[in-house]
Amino acid sequence: MSSDHGPLPPSQSAQDDTAVPVGAMEDQDTSPPLPRIQTSSPPHEEGEDDFNACAPTRPTDRSMLYPKRNAAPPESFAPSVSSTASNTPLGSRTASPVPFDYSGASSYDSDSDSEPESHLLPRAQRQAGWREGRARPWWSLSLGSSDSADGRRHRRRWRDAIWGVRTCRRVARRLVRHPLFPKTPVTILLALLFLALFGVSLTFLLIYILNPDKEPLPWRGYCTLPQYSGGPPSLALSTTSWLRTPLSTNFTLPPFPPPDFDSLAPAGIFLGVFSIDTSVERRMYVRSTWAKHVRSREGAGAGDGGIGTSRTIVRFIMGQPRKEWERQVQLEMDTYNDIVILPIQENMNQGKTHAYFTWAANNSWVPPVYHDDYAKKPEGFSYTDVTSSPPTLASHDPPLAHRDQFNNTSPRPWVRPDFVVKADDDAFVMLAELEAHLRVELYKDPLPPPTPPSVRKQHAARQAPPQPDRNGESPEILDVSENTHAAGSADPADPLVFWGYLIKNRFMGGELYALSFALVDWVARDPVVKTMTHGAEDKQTSKWIRRHPRADEVRWSSERCWIYDHPRAGTVYSHGFLFPSEVRRVQQVVRRDLELLEQQIESDAGSGGVPPGQDIRAPDKWALSTVSKFGTRYAPPVPGLNLEYSVEALVEGSQMSLVREDGALTPDFAWEYREGRRKRYADKRLGGTVVVHFIKKNMWFLETAAALLYGDDVTPFERSSELARGPDADSDASPDQAEEVEDALPTTGSAESEEGSASDDERTLSSTGGEGEQ
Repeated sequence: MSSDHGPLPPSQSAQDDTAVPVGAMEDQDTSPPLPRIQTSSPPHEEGEDDFNACAPTRPTDRSMLYPKRNAAPPESFAPSVSSTASNTPLGSRTASPVPFDYSGASSYDSDSDSEPESHLLPRAQRQAGWREGRARPWWSLSLGSSDSADGRRHRRRWRDAIWGVRTCRRVARRLVRHPLFPKTPVTILLALLFLALFGVSLTFLLIYILNPDKEPLPWRGYCTLPQYSGGPPSLALSTTSWLRTPLSTNFTLPPFPPPDFDSLAPAGIFLGVFSIDTSVERRMYVRSTWAKHVRSREGAGAGDGGIGTSRTIVRFIMGQPRKEWERQVQLEMDTYNDIVILPIQENMNQGKTHAYFTWAANNSWVPPVYHDDYAKKPEGFSYTDVTSSPPTLASHDPPLAHRDQFNNTSPRPWVRPDFVVKADDDAFVMLAELEAHLRVELYKDPLPPPTPPSVRKQHAARQAPPQPDRNGESPEILDVSENTHAAGSADPADPLVFWGYLIKNRFMGGELYALSFALVDWVARDPVVKTMTHGAEDKQTSKWIRRHPRADEVRWSSERCWIYDHPRAGTVYSHGFLFPSEVRRVQQVVRRDLELLEQQIESDAGSGGVPPGQDIRAPDKWALSTVSKFGTRYAPPVPGLNLEYSVEALVEGSQMSLVREDGALTPDFAWEYREGRRKRYADKRLGGTVVVHFIKKNMWFLETAAALLYGDDVTPFERSSELARGPDADSDASPDQAEEVEDALPTTGSAESEEGSASDDERTLSSTGGEGEQ
């Protein structure tokens, strides 16, 4: 080789002599040498050292490239800095072109036995670090080897994620490049406006679809037909089922209160108003109005001196207050003595109601019966003899309780309540009316226990002819007697009452409902009920009552007439403030409608139209109100009414609610001939509104207080009319005298003339005021 290419440099020759052993030279392969490619060196400037000349020359011994088997490795080898031995393929492989991403740098040492990196080699040969014993770096995020199932899944997930991102970018790019895509400021603003309108429209559409209350309820029919009172409504009953065939028009509504009402001892009521730490203002409104006011506690007219509500206690129920409100709530508790803090975080549908009933089962107390001259008293119940020392009184507690603690050094001990009531703080409660309804329920005869299943089967078997068995003999009927009371009914004398506003024949409305103490005690102790505390609290409470061991004996008593929403609420339960005088006028109209409806059903039944037991749609005019309209924001009948006129306009059926800008009836005239409280209550103490709900604003709360608690018992016009008839004359003694008094009021014709463009239902509705006044 030296003869072909010239003498080698001395350094290179010496390096070859020392690098190649003698034994290796003797066994050197005699294969022909590889041809060398002549390359031309670039020109050098004078005085510059030749880089290749200064570098050590690669040995020419072929044994370094093709060592013999079992040959000893060379002791040392110093490749040139410009050597490409690490990138030279082995002699057993054919020459291949340089990869397109070749960088010219080697990732392997010259003495490495592994093959160089190449796209033509398998992945397993290129990732051979595990063969050399190198540990995986700690920062490696690989979940498995490249050939394992975990590794393949990991790579597949990354490919799917990257593909999804790329697809989104591609779609976004095409969308932006679309000719209709807004690019100028004007088109961008129009596009944003369109998107906003679309979002708002979609939101309202979803609200309408998901809202189950789409039509106003026939509250006029609720006030006329008998209320539901009996066992739990069947779940098979339709949620809208109310008016069914055959209709009965010969029913008689029982008077309220009943004739023997004053002979019944007052019911003990513990009323818990659900509140939160921030509702300080609403709690102050409650303390100063319906929790304390004489017309709320004693009723209309002269009242009863507070005897009826002498056993009614009002407390505010709260969860644990937040850190920033703890001091203020503690000061409020020390000042008013009417706040109960439950050992739970504040919530609405996450167990607060169950925690309240659990607390009430052990800590609720009410004053005893202070008078003994009653024909019936709550005696013989399991909780009658359980007593406790009286607590510190609140300012709105019954006056008789204050008098007992003030006059006696040893006041009478308090006892368990007959009813535990849950109410919301957006409800306005007339305490005397509430106590009267619950007092009547307390002394009603209990529902008879249901017939045991075995007795029912036995009765059915006796009614049906016995079927002979295979041998032709009649089977013997066994008389199996069972205990009619299920487990957990150790005190059958305790009343089982669930009172409230029945919604959709499923549950009592959460604005206010009452449970007798026996039910409260069972709810607090039943282990299954403790697992059913999350969800809409009013629905969950009804589910608890349905799970009672004696569920068929629990009396569900509904009151749909005297519980309603505020006139400004605009809900399906909303109408004007209601008084007994207007209800009497409503009942007269509804009874006539029932007679016409019965005749129509009979004519349809004659032709095979309406079978018995069929649900009937109530007339639309039964849902009309002279004050509010469903789905429409309330507006005064005429603008510019003063405070007294505007409150009077919220009373259902009042002359002020019928005033119109283009009518003959003026606000001053309607105010002068309004009804006084004595006439509205028909000279009775009770029989009016129990609860007004959905009072979301403080102004609405004050309007409710003004309408239900304030006002003249006798108006100036009524007083002058009484004086004109004489001191012994009674305003309601003779219908003829009543007509003389009401001659000045607008008649039905005038009311219809004001609503000349209204529908027939609206004319009938507006005429009820004239009929009642006459």
